[in-house]
Amino acid sequence: MSSLNSSQRKRLIGFMLVLFVVLSSLSTPFQSFASFPEELRLFEGQQKQLQLAMPVNAQVTLKNPDIVKVNGVAQHSFQVNLKQPIQLSSQQSGQTEMKLKLFGAIPLKTVKVNVVPDLKIIPGGQTIGVKLKAAGILVVGHHLVSVTDDKKISPGEDAKIQIGDLIVKINGKSTNDVTKISELVNEAGTNKKTLHLTINRNNETVEVELLPAYDIADKSYRLGLYIRDSAAGVGTLTFYAPDQGVYGALGHVITDMDTQTPIVVGNGEIVHSNVTSIAKSQNGEPGEKRAQFSKESKVIGNIEKNTSFGIFGKMFDAPDHSLTKEALPVAFAEEVKEGPAQIYTVVNGQKVEKFDIEIVHVAKQDFPATKGLVIKITDPKLLEKTGGIVQGMSGSPIIQNGKMVGAVTHVFVNDPSSGYGCFIEWMLQDAGIVLRPTTELKAS
Repeated sequence: MSSLNSSQRKRLIGFMLVLFVVLSSLSTPFQSFASFPEELRLFEGQQKQLQLAMPVNAQVTLKNPDIVKVNGVAQHSFQVNLKQPIQLSSQQSGQTEMKLKLFGAIPLKTVKVNVVPDLKIIPGGQTIGVKLKAAGILVVGHHLVSVTDDKKISPGEDAKIQIGDLIVKINGKSTNDVTKISELVNEAGTNKKTLHLTINRNNETVEVELLPAYDIADKSYRLGLYIRDSAAGVGTLTFYAPDQGVYGALGHVITDMDTQTPIVVGNGEIVHSNVTSIAKSQNGEPGEKRAQFSKESKVIGNIEKNTSFGIFGKMFDAPDHSLTKEALPVAFAEEVKEGPAQIYTVVNGQKVEKFDIEIVHVAKQDFPATKGLVIKITDPKLLEKTGGIVQGMSGSPIIQNGKMVGAVTHVFVNDPSSGYGCFIEWMLQDAGIVLRPTTELKAS
């Protein structure tokens, strides 16, 4: 009987322990402790409130009190009441560390605080024309040269030149102009001399010797290659950073239409463009903005980089047609929340308009990736006009709570009202504006 009572007591104790753990996990102090950050980023002048909701005092130790004040105090060590919110106020850029100890002895929490210079950028939304010149001659295909009535060859394919190769030099001289290739090829063919090609292939340099073949049909010498040196299209401007004189646009890489190879930038420019009509999106068939630009269109920036997050370059004056000339603060990735937001984009002419969306999912990203947000168009006017996200809308800035948080990047083919967005900080990083610390704090 006593054995049974002992067993029952053990089960009861076990049940009480489980109940205690469950109730504790549901308590405000436990939840506050679990959500208390180990690392925190702030802009200069920004404030942040942290909550532990514990009815005890603790000692705060600040590594660099000149960088951050805690509850208005800029001292190395002092006491705080953890039942009250902890208010952090950033003073200047740099890195510091805040340690909390219960009763001045028991380690409770350590928070690394990184303060970066204040940053405000002007949101875009304008439709832009993109004229991009590659850093070389891109090989987009092979073709056969008729050397006799019954024999066809491709010198380029025989020389193991691959589709997607970028020819950066011919006979030691840099080249990125297809109009000059024909003269070089005919000269080499006439003199029975090989051309020495320097090729960029998957970021590796390859040297190739190539003898042009005489095409009896065209009566000229050929390489047996289809080549291209430029690309053009339309997209959306994401932001202009006036203090840095740089911009970001598109939200995705520009690839060659035939090879799907990212185009390495030689030079290029962006110009104002005009939306003439919209082909609405339907399930399984993304729509598109139809826009046009001309040689006379106003150049508003150059193109220096083409990355997974779009194109980037210099822009020294604020572009025309902005929805607002006011620069907005930027949100760190960890500040973006699920909930209502807006995008800025053009659906007619050059007028930038604001439309409602919902951020339905936010991914945790410590490293750059294009699919950080899942968004859904909720604005009836935009859905009526476009059916959702259309081609040419990529790069449209996403605004939440008065801050620039990201840009539209992709559409869901089977649900064009939804798509992906990227965090703005990854685009800023590719524009040369880094919001993350480059060095780690040394242990004290």
